[in-house]
Amino acid sequence: MNTVFIAGHARLPSGMAAKSIYDTLTITAEIDKKYGVIVTAGCTLATLHGREFVQQLLRGHSLQDGIERPVQVVKEHYLGKAGNALESALNDLYKQYEEFARK
Repeated sequence: MNTVFIAGHARLPSGMAAKSIYDTLTITAEIDKKYGVIVTAGCTLATLHGREFVQQLLRGHSLQDGIERPVQVVKEHYLGKAGNALESALNDLYKQYEEFARK
């Protein structure tokens, strides 16, 4: 298998629909081992539309280039209450990726 599955987590703000289901937001990503490219991604936003939107935003970014660009894309295009949680979860996911890449 040429990919690895990595997850990042962050606390959700109060007042969100997903907060009634989860206490944390999770972003998962299937990442190409050789190039660090996000093949597909998922998250625990409450709506299917939101989950699919985040997936589209993240797909194709290489984590070998860092997490700054994916975070910036999310900031520019996702304007919901979970924006800060998405950013934190992405940073956590990147930390997990860095640990994997060091091995």
